[in-house]
Amino acid sequence: MANIKSAPKRSEVDPKYTWATEDLFATDELWFKELEALSEMPDRVAAFKGKLTESAKNLLGYFTLMDEVGLRLSRLANYAMRKSDEDTANSFYRDMVGKMMSLDVRIDSADAFSVPELLTLDEAKLASFIAEEPKLAVYERYIKKVLRRKEHTLSDAEEAILAAAGEISGTPGDIGSVFRNADLKFPSVKDSSGKEYPVTQGTFVPLLEMPDTELRKAAFKSMYDTFASYKNTTAAFLNGQVKQLMFFAKARKYANTMEASLDRTEVPVSVYHNLIKAVNDNMEYLHRYVALRKKLMGVDELHMYDIYMPIVEGDQKTVTFDEAKAACLEGLSVLGEDYLDMLREGFNNRWIDVYENEGKRSGAYSAGGDPHPYVLLNYHDTLDNQFTLAHEMGHALHSYLSRKHQPPINSHYVIFVAEVASTCNEVLLMRHLLSKTTDKRERATLINYFMEQFRTTLYRQTMFAEFEMLMNSMAEKGDSLTADALCKVYYDLNCKYYGKDMVVDPEIAYEWARIPHFFYNFYVFQYATGFSAAVAIANRILTEGRPAVEDYIRFLSSGGSQDPISLLKIAGVDMTTAKPVEDALKLFGELIDEMEALMK
Repeated sequence: MANIKSAPKRSEVDPKYTWATEDLFATDELWFKELEALSEMPDRVAAFKGKLTESAKNLLGYFTLMDEVGLRLSRLANYAMRKSDEDTANSFYRDMVGKMMSLDVRIDSADAFSVPELLTLDEAKLASFIAEEPKLAVYERYIKKVLRRKEHTLSDAEEAILAAAGEISGTPGDIGSVFRNADLKFPSVKDSSGKEYPVTQGTFVPLLEMPDTELRKAAFKSMYDTFASYKNTTAAFLNGQVKQLMFFAKARKYANTMEASLDRTEVPVSVYHNLIKAVNDNMEYLHRYVALRKKLMGVDELHMYDIYMPIVEGDQKTVTFDEAKAACLEGLSVLGEDYLDMLREGFNNRWIDVYENEGKRSGAYSAGGDPHPYVLLNYHDTLDNQFTLAHEMGHALHSYLSRKHQPPINSHYVIFVAEVASTCNEVLLMRHLLSKTTDKRERATLINYFMEQFRTTLYRQTMFAEFEMLMNSMAEKGDSLTADALCKVYYDLNCKYYGKDMVVDPEIAYEWARIPHFFYNFYVFQYATGFSAAVAIANRILTEGRPAVEDYIRFLSSGGSQDPISLLKIAGVDMTTAKPVEDALKLFGELIDEMEALMK
């Protein structure tokens, strides 16, 4: 059983379990000194206006400056945002984030001329510039990406207006984050014996994993009844998010918000639609899983608050943070000693902020950067959190390798490939743990967890993606995104995905208000495509060995040096087809078959 207890204050957390923000800036004062030093950058950038394509020397000088600006601004942002996430109620660091964002907008506004001027280049002139200044070859891919989006690029004045609007565009998401993480409080709940448990964003899922039905139901109602009481406020946040996406899509002459979002990352819209179709065409696997869960739990009715509870009887294994680290090192050894050395470096040098504290941002993430990535966890001693560690360190090492092997302009990979490395780590760890055990109960426990990955990542994230697609489509047709409208769409999707063997409790209609990813602009579908690609890559690594590992490390080291579809082909996966999704769903069916056999 998970150990659910009140979160300590930040000052009470052992420093060894906190991330080393001092690696960025030793003190707040040094941060402010750097902020002041960077205040001259907008003028330095603007000095290239009208001169950018006059000569190869000017063009190289501009890109060299922008590399410096990007690296220094990244460190400013990383420090302010990491400190703010330590305690989202701390207004001092929220103010630092605001100051950093204001500077970022000023630099973007000063740089508004660059894309229109780059659009005046043709292939011949670009080639002659590179011949004259060979160092410009590093920036050729970026320039050609700009030229590719020529029809969606506006005049200097219009680009300056859109850049200035950048700070405003993040407002709905910023407000929603502070509301969910700092202001919103949930009533504590009691189990059937009267023991009280706190409900937070961090404890919610562990509470739903508890064997006590009364406790699970109470936690479920505590969370969603609270969101229901603020349904109009949270709908207003989300409506504001979609409206700003529509504004920018229309301004840049895109047909819709999805096209605008995916074009930035060079992902065909067909990939999004293919995913939803493939999952909808294979819904029977999820319906089979729900029916199996209902049978194994021995209940007359299966509710939404039952879906996270392990279906293997007995207390669930406790996995401490140290045990989780050891398991990751062992399970990922197939990736080679160099990979393990980087993993140890992260574990031993405080890349990770481990435990929950009051006001800390919920969930988990990895933020890449210089001198190293930063990983946020809210670790509880569960199997799920062990896999979260593997997941986030996958992100971290992807960022680390990309920065190590690519110049700054190509070091950032796009979100379409962002979930591949993280999920591949999870799949490799799971396959390793399964290979080690012949104990039927332990094997059933692991398969239960693996099946939940398919449910939560491949099916649930696709459901989120479908909701996001429908929500944006509604707004683009002129329909109002009221709380009632959003609840109906979300509730109906849950009914479709979970099928007739699930009691779709009315409270689940408010879950959309809890999900921060709906403010990330068509992000969530990539969890599902990334999971499918990761299953394929992990299978290739385990069957082919070193050649597949070398291809995979090359993929991790490639950053954004190619479009994402081409990058995944380096690792042996073609995401323009439905095959990776269909193969992953087929594996889900095989896991259901094995679980049915084990539980007989």
